[in-house]
Amino acid sequence: MPTLADVAREAGVSDVAASCALNAGKGSTRVSMETRERVLAAAERLRYRPNATARALSRQRANAIGFVANIANEEPNLYFLEVFNGVVRGATEAEQATCVFPLGGWEEAPKRIPALCDGRVDGLVVLAPYLEDDSTNWLPPHTPLVTIHAGMQLQGQVNVEADDEAGGFGIVRHMLELGHRHILCVGGPPHTKGADRRVEGFLRAHAETGVEVGAHHVIRTWFTVQGGREAMETWLQGHRGERLPEAIFCGNDAIAFGCMEALEARGLSVPRDISIAGFDDTLLARTLRMTTVRQPLLEMGRQAVNVLMQLIEAQRSGQTYEGPRNIVLPVEILPGRTLIAPARGAVLMIS
Repeated sequence: MPTLADVAREAGVSDVAASCALNAGKGSTRVSMETRERVLAAAERLRYRPNATARALSRQRANAIGFVANIANEEPNLYFLEVFNGVVRGATEAEQATCVFPLGGWEEAPKRIPALCDGRVDGLVVLAPYLEDDSTNWLPPHTPLVTIHAGMQLQGQVNVEADDEAGGFGIVRHMLELGHRHILCVGGPPHTKGADRRVEGFLRAHAETGVEVGAHHVIRTWFTVQGGREAMETWLQGHRGERLPEAIFCGNDAIAFGCMEALEARGLSVPRDISIAGFDDTLLARTLRMTTVRQPLLEMGRQAVNVLMQLIEAQRSGQTYEGPRNIVLPVEILPGRTLIAPARGAVLMIS
């Protein structure tokens, strides 16, 4: 691999002049235009590429950001992939490399995250829906950090999320407007901020419409297909001989798909016998044309990188970031084939 010294020798200039020509801007007066063009031509002939590590050390900047997420679950995490796509796009637009740092569980965060801040990246984007520790004692102050959907707002950190409560409220109000009066909520894990807010939206829609939520009609499970399938099957078994709900609001698309599997295994048809709606608008929902709440997942990832770059630049220039600490993006109700008005006069019992 050709070195800077090889380029200088080829161009007939000193190593210092070659470095100035390659690293200075076009308007720089440190070397003449004729020298700069000669050095660039020599670099092109030799196919010279600057040493990224050396350049990072000299500029004290890695030009790379890290993306931290818990992706230990065996199921494909489509939510993670959509957000990651946005992070990569944002990093590409900012001319940054992206390094992925997976965690085996959020209990590893206080130990693993500081270890990642050793100069290999300039900042971190952390996808943290299950993050429960709001302490910043373990966060290294020298590395800017932005969270996405943080389970808890980290003190002094910037978080990007979607309006979960509005999404839960909007989709359930739509169900009620269609005429559904017996709606089951299969929410995400309790004490998780996003999951709790979606359930709060479910309850608010009922309260504002004057419709009472049925007994045992709010259950919680993991944000997975398996979680949805097992929760639905358990609920059906525990309510044999009772009326089948007219509709189900699920905490995310994976839960909705799991519920559909459990229902169809019992010979029930969606949406003929029971309607269902998810939350996220992942590839799974789009493939099934599922009624869902669209989170701008790609935009959340891109926005997180944009804010991170502002934090990095503010730190380098000795300034203070003056932007918002909690950025909430709007959601959208997406109609699909899984939610229709209830059939009049039809009451199905759970067998």
